[in-house]
Amino acid sequence: MTQHDKAKIEIVEKKLLSDNWYFLNKITFDYTDGKGHTQRLEREVYDRGNGATILLYDPKRDIVVLVRQFRIPAFVNGHPGWLIETPAGLLDGDHPEEAIRREAIEETGYQVRDVKFLFKCFMSPGSVTELVHFFAAVIDTEDRVAEGGGLDEESENIEVMEVALKDALAMIESGEICDGKTIMLLHWLVMNRQTLA
Repeated sequence: MTQHDKAKIEIVEKKLLSDNWYFLNKITFDYTDGKGHTQRLEREVYDRGNGATILLYDPKRDIVVLVRQFRIPAFVNGHPGWLIETPAGLLDGDHPEEAIRREAIEETGYQVRDVKFLFKCFMSPGSVTELVHFFAAVIDTEDRVAEGGGLDEESENIEVMEVALKDALAMIESGEICDGKTIMLLHWLVMNRQTLA
């Protein structure tokens, strides 16, 4: 048994700081380490629900379908704000596969057939509760059944991009692609392309 296995966490207080968009809580908790020492800690935790993302790959053309959209957190951190990403969205109570099928068609216009679940992970576990489910799917030109671009009622203004895989990888190196989930999925594709055939 490791020191971490012996640790104990007890929530003392959960105080809602904001529910303007999602939920920002101040969590007060007692952390007892493996040696029995207890300290009271406070952290702010942002709960926006869980999400899903998908890599759409066309092996005939060796292209990936990505989206570009404005992200205010990136903008206020000194970035122009327009991030190139894999299609993604919140689950909104749906099963992850159902949610990502919905998001793929809303954002890109591609209707995906066979969806492959890859893995799930926390993207920013120091402050955000979101668990992201990662998927991949093979697509071709016939699968584009709508324009995409997002939903007007959600004020989405999404540009659909079809990018050669080699160019997408170069865009990581140049910094043009700097979204974590997108980088992870593109590198996954390089290592596992044969599993999508």
